[in-house]
Amino acid sequence: MKSWPDDDVILYDGVCIFCSRWVRFVIARDTARRFRFTPIQSDYGTRLARTFGIDPDDPDTNAVVHGGIAWTKSDAALTVLSHLPGWRWTRALFAVPQPLRDAVYSLVARNRYRIFGKYETCFVPDADMRARVLERNEKGTNGGVDQEVR
Repeated sequence: MKSWPDDDVILYDGVCIFCSRWVRFVIARDTARRFRFTPIQSDYGTRLARTFGIDPDDPDTNAVVHGGIAWTKSDAALTVLSHLPGWRWTRALFAVPQPLRDAVYSLVARNRYRIFGKYETCFVPDADMRARVLERNEKGTNGGVDQEVR
């Protein structure tokens, strides 16, 4: 697996209503403020996606970088959930075979716009959430500077 220098970063589709609700769900429960977020539509998110083989123009998964490794599909969702207070029980779902978990994940992912809808532009978080949205300047991950989205 490829690694990434930033840790606990969730890559999500910023125009997807379901994905944006996922981000809100995580933020509301992540009392330790462990996770940061980047929409795939940002420069940083696009670079992250391409590094891990995700098409930024047609993403079929969210991803989370945890422990320096990018996790995708059901592994990404379960990795995030299992680190939230009150949701550690979801670790047991790793016992379900990954092909089965990913098949269910992919079914939802393929139909997310049709079922949940799509924003015209990238979801804009409120001020508290903005502090946890990560973007990088044009220098990229080597020498880049974290910037809050404003």
